[in-house]
Amino acid sequence: MIGIPICIQCGTHSNPCRCKVIGPTVGFLAFAAAAVVEWPIGAVVYIFRHMKGRRIMAHPATVVYPKVNRAFPI
Repeated sequence: MIGIPICIQCGTHSNPCRCKVIGPTVGFLAFAAAAVVEWPIGAVVYIFRHMKGRRIMAHPATVVYPKVNRAFPI
């Protein structure tokens, strides 16, 4: 049986209760889905163009997760 990861982020000012559950959880799932696709591609690109490969592999953590996390205020 596989469980669903639940992520909690407290101390935010985006809602009155100052805790977020949905944004970080959906952000993590989007991060994992993007990483499954982008990390192997980034590894192949890294062989020929180091900086481009690093940017591709960093994309899920630097772009996907923050944007999805900010999209859900709760």
